[in-house]
Amino acid sequence: MANTKSAKGKVREISKKTDINKSVRNRYRTYIKKVELNIVKGDKAKARESLKQAESEMMSAVSKKIVHKNTASRKISRLSSQIKSLK
Repeated sequence: MANTKSAKGKVREISKKTDINKSVRNRYRTYIKKVELNIVKGDKAKARESLKQAESEMMSAVSKKIVHKNTASRKISRLSSQIKSLK
């Protein structure tokens, strides 16, 4: 546990930042789940639309350095290829 005043302040600061990062991470994961749900349903149009929103959320997380750029690009690529394979 932190002993000094500055260390206690840092603990509070890190805690706040962690909560913000968690909320952003949960938000983009929710959008990914919406895309996957539309893929399972087989609704290509809705899947494309939800992928567009998910891509925006993921790139927002990338800009906040919560997710690595290549990770986000890989997820988007895999989702889009799944959508393309729908009939």
